[in-house]
Amino acid sequence: MKAAVSLTALLALVPTVLGGNFSLVQDFSGNGFFDGWTFYGNFDNLTNAYVSDAGTAIIKVDNTTFVPYNDKRNSVRITTNDYFTVGTVWIIDAVHLPFGCSVWPSIWTKGNDWPNNGEIDIIEGVNQMTFNQMALHTLTGCSAATGTDETGTSGGNDCSVAAGCTVIENTPNSYGQSFASNGGGVWATQFDVTGIFIWFWGRANVPASVTSATDSLDISTWGPPSAAYPASSCNIPQFFGAQQIVLDITLCGDWAGVPSVYQSTCGNGEAVNASSCYLDNVINNGTSQYADAYFELNYIRAFSVNSTAVVGSDGTPVTSTAGGSPGSPTSSGSGSSPSGSGGSNDNNNNNNNNTNGALVGGVSPGRVYAAGVLCALAWVLL
Repeated sequence: MKAAVSLTALLALVPTVLGGNFSLVQDFSGNGFFDGWTFYGNFDNLTNAYVSDAGTAIIKVDNTTFVPYNDKRNSVRITTNDYFTVGTVWIIDAVHLPFGCSVWPSIWTKGNDWPNNGEIDIIEGVNQMTFNQMALHTLTGCSAATGTDETGTSGGNDCSVAAGCTVIENTPNSYGQSFASNGGGVWATQFDVTGIFIWFWGRANVPASVTSATDSLDISTWGPPSAAYPASSCNIPQFFGAQQIVLDITLCGDWAGVPSVYQSTCGNGEAVNASSCYLDNVINNGTSQYADAYFELNYIRAFSVNSTAVVGSDGTPVTSTAGGSPGSPTSSGSGSSPSGSGGSNDNNNNNNNNTNGALVGGVSPGRVYAAGVLCALAWVLL
């Protein structure tokens, strides 16, 4: 009996990878990439988010507008209108990720009732980091199991703490300049009753089963994921509801702007304080600082074993209409070197100054959302 129990426990740490049953339920790509998303504040910022001439989606920080002291710089946050239930696999194909001093991008998912319905951080990094960091954020009771079959390095097991239960990507070129220089890469996230599993492949190593997946997906040959959160230590239906996808780029805040974090890759050997991130980057022209502060995405696709995997905020199944054909841009752009006029200001632009000079930011992207710290265009606040 003891041997049987040990074997059961061991098997619980291994991801369940069943192939052949995942069908396409949502496709954000090409001409229709931004169909099915809501811009934060319900303002469609088509200057800092658009489809390029190459058919890729660009989501970027304003890098042309002069920003005076104590003001904010425009960025973008978009969220899918629909939610995806347990049984979904998301594929994210990226050519470029935002990076640079003060830059804090993330592609993540959250439940309708945050934080009660959980959060999955698929792509996240700050400043000049060279690796991606993945994490789960939940209420107390969910943890990352030890001894899992994953290729990343665990950074903490308790998913309820502020940082979440993190895993550091060990595959080279998963973030920063090296990611872009090597052609980008692809992430896959399995949201399953058996656990949550995240894979990453650099461009040269993307499996054929992923590159050919337009209508169906087979994940049976992928091998160990970068990050594995098996249900043996986290009851997925208990801690996670249906998830919607969020893309955002925060500036500074309480990760990228923390003096010790900022100094590690952006301090240039000089003493820094709580205002250094903002003063060094956000104000003035920002042209050189934010030249690389953009997402360039080929597509985001969702596959599922469930034909009713796409639901509204009330859990009612919906019919998906998002998606488009590559090469049919809705607005022009250079693709690899995006730029813009800086976008339009929101009515709240002049009502969010903090005269004490302290940087304001959220604990995590999800916590920023919950606290309402971001204004309509995800401005950085001083």
